[in-house]
Order: sequence, then structure tokens, then C-alpha cells
Amino acid sequence: MAAKSGRVQEVLKTSDFDYHLPKELIAQTPVEPRDASRLLVLDRTDGSIQHRRFSELGTFLKTGDLLVFNDSRVIPARLHARRPATQGKVELLLLRRLKPGVWQALARPARRLRPGSRLEIVGDDTGCDVQVVAKDEAGSLTVRLSDEGVIERCGQAPLPPYITEPLADPERYQTVYARERGSAAAPTAGLHFTPELMARLGEQGIGAAFLTLHVGLDTFRPVDEDDPAQHAIHGEYAVLPEDAARQINETRAAGGTVVAVGTTSVRVLETAAKAAAESVVEPYVGWTDMFILPGHRFRAVDALITNFHLPRSTLLMLVSALAGRDLIMRAYAEAVAERYRFYSFGDAMLIGRPT
Repeated sequence: MAAKSGRVQEVLKTSDFDYHLPKELIAQTPVEPRDASRLLVLDRTDGSIQHRRFSELGTFLKTGDLLVFNDSRVIPARLHARRPATQGKVELLLLRRLKPGVWQALARPARRLRPGSRLEIVGDDTGCDVQVVAKDEAGSLTVRLSDEGVIERCGQAPLPPYITEPLADPERYQTVYARERGSAAAPTAGLHFTPELMARLGEQGIGAAFLTLHVGLDTFRPVDEDDPAQHAIHGEYAVLPEDAARQINETRAAGGTVVAVGTTSVRVLETAAKAAAESVVEPYVGWTDMFILPGHRFRAVDALITNFHLPRSTLLMLVSALAGRDLIMRAYAEAVAERYRFYSFGDAMLIGRPT
């Protein structure tokens, strides 16, 4: 069952979420170690900003708080293919498994691909065949793989298009706690955590809960409409297990802070909260197309750890819903001035809970 916010109290345009980012601030490689990245700490009560390191995260958390992580694992979803007749090159990005052997995908170039088109996977000596089953108006494809094993044999990490440098270690585009395979992009807020940092936070009495959201098509789709409320988000598969729901409810009941690690965790938590009758959240399994815009009333999320997002994106709109558009844009302007690194391999922001 899909869930939508349905509340847009502020009249805002997509252009209200635009900002200038110098190209050189788009991070091309991850920092080492992971928690050496910078951390902009934004207090949404008084608007104050601090500049710290991610390794200092525990300074801003207290015993009894709860971090909620998305444990989805990125699949090697980028495949290089060719047309048998012309040897023309085609790049496929697998987005979502619809059923065994059948995937939703993007292709580049896609103009000449039609239902019935056949492709061969480059570098595969087993003769794996890819058939285009359908193509929708937005240009995404439904494809059938004759052998899904080709994903592990020949697939590559599906890095975003703004990252142009090759990734030496594919595991750097995975969180250290990733376990549930299915994402077409990493839940990047979690890339800053190391096992050592997570252990220190645990020793500090800060809890950890895990949910799953498999990141799909909308990570790659810009908001083209002038009115962001007209933008449609495709469903993504989400799971909030019973034990995680219990941890969240107990944390809130004891006065602790629920800290979502990443916007994907926010969407699952707010979907599960919307379905709850008497508790903060209920366990949830299903699809969510929740689009969080300014005006959304947060039910489960108190604070957020997130990266810096693209201009005019749904993710920038989500963080603006939590902290306020004006405050977020001021924080982004300061991050640019302070030469923070942006996007997937960039630095992080902690948006704190108001008192």
C-alpha cells in the first residue's frame, strides 16, 4: 500500500529549492576513513550552525537516543550491452526486480529500444540475453534477463552520473552494515559510519535499529514541474521490522530522540507512522511513494543525518520540510562558503531536534 504526505501548507515552487554549487565541490571520491568527513550540525531551534567531524557525532547524541539505519545493499546494477546486429553500445541500469528475471531499468541510449529488442551483455561468455518487454512514456524499460547471474558476473557499481572518476573499491559505495540486496543507489548518509564509530556509539548507550528501503528510480529523476506537489514519486519497497518498530516506540516513550540516518529512513518511518493508530509507528511491509514537502507533520522522526543534496531535488525538499526552507538554504550557502564536499561521496549534516 502506497503512502503519500498529502500536506503542502507552504506555497512553494521548485525554483525555491535552487542554489548555485561550484562544480569542484561535487565529491568524486570518498574520504578515508569514512568518519573523517565533515559534519555540519544545524540546530533547528535557534538556527545555529557548528562545523565538526563526523567522528564527533556522539557529542550531539545522548544515552537513550536511537539511530535508525537503512540496511539496503546496492546491487551491481550497471550493465554494458550491445545490439547484436549493429554492435551499438547500450548501458543498462537495473532499478527494481519486478519478478524473477524481470527488471525495471533505464537505458542509454534508449530511443531505438522497443518491446522485442534484444541485447547482449558485454563481457559475458555465457550468452546471456536481454529482451525489452515494455517501455513506458517516461522512457523506463521492463527487461527480461535470461540469466540473472549476469548481474554478479558483469555488473558494476551504479555510481550517480555526477561522479566521473572510477571507484577503486566497490565496497566504498556500500554502508558497512548493508545486507539486504536490492538498491540501485546507496543510502549515502550511512556511508560515513565505521564499525568502530558504531561500537563507540553503542558503548555510549545509543541504540541502533535497522529498516530497509530499496532505492529506485526516483533517485535519478529531477523535479521538472514548477509546482513540486505535482511531481509523482514511484513506489519503493520498504520494510520496518517488528523489533525496529518496538525500539522506536520505546525510545519515544522514554524521552529519547529518534535519529533517522538518511532520507530513505525518514520515508520508511513516516510511512510506518502514518499507518499507526496508537503507537508512534507500526511494523510495515510494502511499497511507499511518500513525497515529503514543507508542511508535512513529522510523526516519527526527531532528527536527521543526511548528505548535501542536488538543487531542485525531492531530497532537498524533504530536509526543508524538517528544518524549514529558509534555514536549510542558509545552511547550504554556508556549506558552499566553507567548501564542504557535496552529494553521494560528500560531507554530512546533522539536523537536530528542537527543544
